[in-house]
Amino acid sequence: MLFNSVQFLLFFIVVTLAYYSLRWNMRWLLLLLASCYFYMVFKPIYILILFGTIVIDYFAGIWIASASGARRKWLLVLSIITNVGILAVFKYYDFFVENFNSVSWKLNLGWTLSSLRSLYTEFVFPIGLSFHTFQAMSYTIEVYRGNQKAERHFGVYALYVMFYPQLVAGPIERPQNVLHQFHENHPYDWENVKAGLMRMAFGFFKKAVVADRLALMAGPAYMDPQHHNGLTLLIATFFYTFRIYCDFSGYSDIALGAAQVMGFKLMENFRTPYFSKSISEFWGRWHISLSTWFRDYLYIPLGGNRVSESRAYFNRMTVFLVSGLWHGASWNFIIWGGLHGLYLVAASVRDKYLKRWNITLPQNAWYGYLQVVITFLLVMLTWVFFAVGDNPKLTVGEEVRSSFLILNKMAHLSLSEPIQSALNGVEMWFCVALIGILLMKEHFVLHIPTRKNSTFWVLLIALSIVSYFFGVFDSNQFIYFQF
Repeated sequence: MLFNSVQFLLFFIVVTLAYYSLRWNMRWLLLLLASCYFYMVFKPIYILILFGTIVIDYFAGIWIASASGARRKWLLVLSIITNVGILAVFKYYDFFVENFNSVSWKLNLGWTLSSLRSLYTEFVFPIGLSFHTFQAMSYTIEVYRGNQKAERHFGVYALYVMFYPQLVAGPIERPQNVLHQFHENHPYDWENVKAGLMRMAFGFFKKAVVADRLALMAGPAYMDPQHHNGLTLLIATFFYTFRIYCDFSGYSDIALGAAQVMGFKLMENFRTPYFSKSISEFWGRWHISLSTWFRDYLYIPLGGNRVSESRAYFNRMTVFLVSGLWHGASWNFIIWGGLHGLYLVAASVRDKYLKRWNITLPQNAWYGYLQVVITFLLVMLTWVFFAVGDNPKLTVGEEVRSSFLILNKMAHLSLSEPIQSALNGVEMWFCVALIGILLMKEHFVLHIPTRKNSTFWVLLIALSIVSYFFGVFDSNQFIYFQF
């Protein structure tokens, strides 16, 4: 069920009213049933995969908590292998097959493997599998570490994995933050309702008005870069940079807002990432739930930065290459992650020599603005690979060639080239104005005020009217739904 649909609006209203109509100790059941329905709207059969992982990790958590010594560790390993195995089969098997068949063809080996799509013509990747797999893994890992008690209530544990606001695209929650909330009574609180609804309204605005309008320019250019010039592709890349941010952060706003209306507090997933002064700071502000997941469950266990210099660089590259692969079964996503890893390694090397040579960088405001611009341009460059990797029509090899074609055209652009877009000049400038409004709002007002009822109603109605008249409604799903 798409957040940007009338179906979800009706679903949200009915579930929320029913939630506050029930006794608090029965609300978990309503939310679990509602979450099952929410997920099954996409493709009902895949609820079985989700249910299977829930059963496995529920019992794994109990067994890990009661075990000791090597048995405790092997139970955790078995749980992780099961979760990663399911994810690998559905998300990466076809990627492996395509690469294997490509190598076999080039070496004239005559060996071929069949993809899932050839074996099962109606195959569709289970939506949100990467998100709820990582959330389930964080539970068993935290139980193993002793930071979380094993959840004995099967329904509550299932709800932890399936809670509908963040089921298909996060944020990826830790059990310490969420599980106890499902055991607590959340009485009706008008202030929570106002803040949640306002956040949802702005999330809808980001998605329908900004992200989907920018997609009208960025989408066609990236789907067919061969027939678009360098200037067009540069503008498309700039628009895509804000499109993916508004798309994903808009989803997070709706998710956090929907949860807040019912009294639940989910973790923040974005904090104005395009105002970052470094790539390291960017990853402290972008998709925070995922970046902290990799930090706590991969980077630190590898040794983090408490090891030798070369090993620390290796750890960073490993984390970002895996992060790229997590985003999608494509070489482009791996390159995207690798570039961010290289940025961080290069920054560490730079800082090392600046310290050795006793060079102090300027600390004034203008240098800070320059750092923001440079960081933004470096991030924008990597989105080229991400955007092309998001194109399902390209095969292995084609996506990489297409990305470098775009970069080559942008490097040799001419300002005299015509802008090739279905949008006219007024619509293009309107898109630029939307980006400006977004940046100004997030720079000066992080959270829209809702304390006064009059202010709340005026802003909510205004956002709703603007979203209705200026939004693009063509059932565009959120980009991160496929992950």
